[in-house]
Amino acid sequence: MSKWAYLGLAIFSEVLATASLKSTEGFTKLLPSIFVLVGYSAAFYFLSLTLDTIPIGVAYAIWSGVGVATITLVSIFFFEQKIDFASIIGITLIILGVIILRLYGESSVN
Repeated sequence: MSKWAYLGLAIFSEVLATASLKSTEGFTKLLPSIFVLVGYSAAFYFLSLTLDTIPIGVAYAIWSGVGVATITLVSIFFFEQKIDFASIIGITLIILGVIILRLYGESSVN
């Protein structure tokens, strides 16, 4: 499997776990709590697989940046979170930073 596919799986797992956190109600609900534990475990496992070929700074920047942007979208569409203009600008800058890092970063692995 490609290094970028592993990173994608790490991001997906982290977003699933983070989105499930709200539903755990302080880890008193079993099924969402299981999603959180399995999701974060899978996220770190897949992230560790990317570190064989992608520098840790690049992998972590992409993982966290895309994760933040994605969980914000999940919060808007599934949890009816309101978003303001400053948040939109901030998330846009995060996404642009990830794109620049991936395309032009000297330490990035293509």
